[in-house]
Amino acid sequence: MNLLSTLKGSLFESLLPAGWDLAKIDSCASHAPERVFDKQSHWHHSFQPVSCANLGDFDTYLGHEIALQIKLARDRGEKLAMILPVGPMGMYKWTVFFLRSWGIQTDHVYGFNMDEWSDSEGNTLPASNSGSFQYGMEQAFYGPLGELTVPEQQRNYATKQNLPRYADKIFDLKSQGAKLIVVYGIGRVFHIAFWEPHFASEFNSEQDWARQTHRLGANLHPLTIEQNAITSFKSRTTLVPCYANTIGPGLFLQADYAIGGADGAMGRGMMWQGMSLWTTLRYGTSPWVPSSYMPTLPGKLFFLEELAGPLTAELN
Repeated sequence: MNLLSTLKGSLFESLLPAGWDLAKIDSCASHAPERVFDKQSHWHHSFQPVSCANLGDFDTYLGHEIALQIKLARDRGEKLAMILPVGPMGMYKWTVFFLRSWGIQTDHVYGFNMDEWSDSEGNTLPASNSGSFQYGMEQAFYGPLGELTVPEQQRNYATKQNLPRYADKIFDLKSQGAKLIVVYGIGRVFHIAFWEPHFASEFNSEQDWARQTHRLGANLHPLTIEQNAITSFKSRTTLVPCYANTIGPGLFLQADYAIGGADGAMGRGMMWQGMSLWTTLRYGTSPWVPSSYMPTLPGKLFFLEELAGPLTAELN
């Protein structure tokens, strides 16, 4: 007995996105850990999964990669547009550490937070609220950079007023020779930012889906809400908003380079992100699995070694 054999007629049946091939997802997650590096036909030739033995290594490697891309753009004399997440977060202290160690001024960087909590109309928390992503970014990245920091007028947050302007701002930067780097995590339901799998039902074609640059007041999947209750709100589901403002594939698929992170291990052998990692790598591109497109972009996906599995039943 498993989900596939007991799903019909269950409460869970109506919860899952209609376009998911559950047997395919199960197959993606069934491989031996060492097979996680096997190059798939849909991967970009410059896409690379990077295993990290522990969380300390993960934070350091991911932070170094972000800092290195900022430094390389500085060395080339180029502006750099960066779409940035609030989650994962541990890498930012190392990004700051390396940039400060190297003495790299970041006034060539233009930051775009990929999402923000909202209500159904796209109204967001005030920046002073400790639960807002803007607050988190200021505390973890921009603030600690001190005198080397990104100028305030070059920090963009996913507010109702500013998010719709992201596409034009990034296009303008690219027209000036800037590269776009997307830093991302992977959701429990395979979202990138808060671009959820069930949005796929609204579009007649993959091309139409892929043109969407953003959404205000995105209606979040219940599993996304529970993921955030576990990872950000210490299990208190009642604190998690049901909506968020988010970038869409019309922006994250424009990346010249993408830096991903999967650190969803919880101790005592428990995790929430193993299946999400394997499905991202193996499913093949589908609007119902937004993260499945990330291996088609040049870049690196850093992940905790234990997420590769084996993903089998275990008593904890």
